[in-house]
Formats: sequence, C-alpha cells, structure tokens
Amino acid sequence: MKTTNALKSEKITVGWREWVSLPDLNLHHIKAKIDTGARTSTLHAFSVKGYTKKGVLRVKFLIHPYQNRTDVVKECDARVVDRRMVSDSGGHREKRYVIATTLVMGNEAWEIEMTLTNRDTMKFRMLLGRTAMDGKIIVDPGRSFVVGKKPHIKRK
Repeated sequence: MKTTNALKSEKITVGWREWVSLPDLNLHHIKAKIDTGARTSTLHAFSVKGYTKKGVLRVKFLIHPYQNRTDVVKECDARVVDRRMVSDSGGHREKRYVIATTLVMGNEAWEIEMTLTNRDTMKFRMLLGRTAMDGKIIVDPGRSFVVGKKPHIKRK
C-alpha cells in the first residue's frame, strides 16, 4: 500500500461513489460519496459520547456501516482533534466532533479528518470532502466504484 508521500506525485482516479475502509476504526467496507461540494468529510455516527482518557479527549460512537441495515452495529473509538461548527447542505449548523483517521481507497492510504453526525436518513454513510481529496484524487463523475469492489455482506 502506498503512503501519503507517494500520493503527492500521482493522483488516483475515482468514481463519484467508492467502497472505502477506515482501518483505525475497524470499518472495512463503507460506501462513500465522493462529494466535491462538501469541504469536510463526514461519517455516520450515533450515540456519540465524548470522554477523557489520560488527559486526551476521545469519542465513542456507534455506526450502522451499511445502508438499510440497522441490524448491523459497530462500536468505534477515536481521538478527538477538534470540535467545529459545520453547515449541512440544507444550511443547518451543528457542532460536531472531528477525528483523524486513516482512509484506504483501493491500494492507497492517507490520513483524513472527519466530522461525526447522524446520517441514518441519508443514502451514504460517509461523505469524502474536498479537504481529504486535495492533491490526491481526481473524480470521474460518470463512473462508480473504480478503485473498490463491493464486499459480500451476509443478509439475515
């Protein structure tokens, strides 16, 4: 897997939606919308609880990693890097936790910042915003799942 240094010189082409992984959060198949209209990346989260461990602010949260699958729940834990006011596409403002985590797309990996918010009513569990893409990827809006394969998800 290439690191951020390799990505500085060569950009990867991705579709408008991709399967990605967030290995630091033990999330290996998340369908993400590659959203050039969003500045910040966002991850679906609920039951979000901030706490302090050894003087470091952290956050625990739950996620339904697959759309239309509320029976699948994963618990995540991450270090908080910030709290920010974020406006959604409807103009609503919300103060959100911001975490830093490793993003894997195809054979590439780099660290991104993401905000946490409940996206239960949204089609995508994750939005990849411009800041995370900058200098690393080119979006082909006419294509989907260019660098990632759909995982086999068992139905109940």
